[in-house]
Amino acid sequence: MPTRLDRFLPPTPLARRLSMQSILFAFGEGAFLTGSAVFFTEVVGLSAAQVGLGLTASGIASFLLAVPLGRLTDRIGAKRMWALAAGCEAALYAVWPFIGGFATFTVMMVLLGLADTGGRAGRGAYTIDVFPREERVQSLAFMRAALNIGFTFGALLGGLALAFDSDAVIRAVPWLTAVVLACNAVLISRLPSAEHDVEVQTPAERALSPAALRNRGFLALCTFNGVLGTNQVLLNVVIPLWLVQETDAPRVLLAWLFGTNTVMAVLLQVPAARGVNSVGTSLRAARISAGFFVLSCLIVLLTHDTLGWTTIALVWLGHVTVTGAELFQSAAQWGFLSELSDPERRGEYQGAAQLGGTLGGVWAPAAFTFLAIHWGTPGWLLIAAIIGAAVAGMGPAARSAERYLTRAQQPSAA
Repeated sequence: MPTRLDRFLPPTPLARRLSMQSILFAFGEGAFLTGSAVFFTEVVGLSAAQVGLGLTASGIASFLLAVPLGRLTDRIGAKRMWALAAGCEAALYAVWPFIGGFATFTVMMVLLGLADTGGRAGRGAYTIDVFPREERVQSLAFMRAALNIGFTFGALLGGLALAFDSDAVIRAVPWLTAVVLACNAVLISRLPSAEHDVEVQTPAERALSPAALRNRGFLALCTFNGVLGTNQVLLNVVIPLWLVQETDAPRVLLAWLFGTNTVMAVLLQVPAARGVNSVGTSLRAARISAGFFVLSCLIVLLTHDTLGWTTIALVWLGHVTVTGAELFQSAAQWGFLSELSDPERRGEYQGAAQLGGTLGGVWAPAAFTFLAIHWGTPGWLLIAAIIGAAVAGMGPAARSAERYLTRAQQPSAA
């Protein structure tokens, strides 16, 4: 008989295994990422500009190879690709302490970016393939909540390492991450095989299924979804900068804002994803996300002229609403990928989704920061209008993607 505790646990044993894997992975990466800026500047000896250039090179390589890595995922099997990528990440972290200089740093960042891109394609294709349609989005929501738990504990460990103020301790953190990610790779390799891991297509068989990049509706949908995903820019960049530069709110409020976001992401991701099991319900989740996004813009812009506790309350409420945008946008994205990916090219569609998402959001940090900080109220209203235009385009794009898949799956005339 189900207990009250079962309501807070993933619905199936497999979903629970994958949630535990998510915690393990996020713990390992979170421990390193927390002190990565210190590691790069004080251990590797780089300037902030060099760090930025290395990250940019990694982003460009991942963008260019997202679809080819997705195709490779379909060729060798999603679980195998995921496990290989996880193993590569573990090996790369193991050699981090021996990296010195800008050139080797850039090579390392590019390789890590490609491993992450391949791993995302494998993980995404595997989870869509292995779960029954009615369980996919709910299970992915539990996995996302688990990721947030893992990153939180990893960040705490990384912060503890920084507290020692010792280069030797900071240098050891990548080795800890390597060990954790190696365990993660073993765990992935022992997961049950999905349908397309057992019967991997030959190139001749795959040629009968049209390439993901030809599905213009799907690419447009992922691009619009990438625009909607710029809630992360508002969350992590624009609102914090606005708080510091344009309001009288104390800076310590930033800690409370990010704490609130973490708690909401853990507790509310599953409820936000409940009932998202079709293209129609995914579009509804996208509209709810856009509504929260626009509401956040309207709330935060008011704080330019408020004072004291009014400012604090409004900034906090703006952060809560943009977190709501994050939760429903994630649910919509999972629904779209579940319903609109060609079953014979799930990895390639994952790569195409990453491509579209990058196109939709890569410009946002510079644009949104400029609009909000330099234009003020008109800028915030323009940001809201951009989100409204994007969500308006998602319905036609989704219907176009559906029509494309229907045509592609119809047998050709003899």
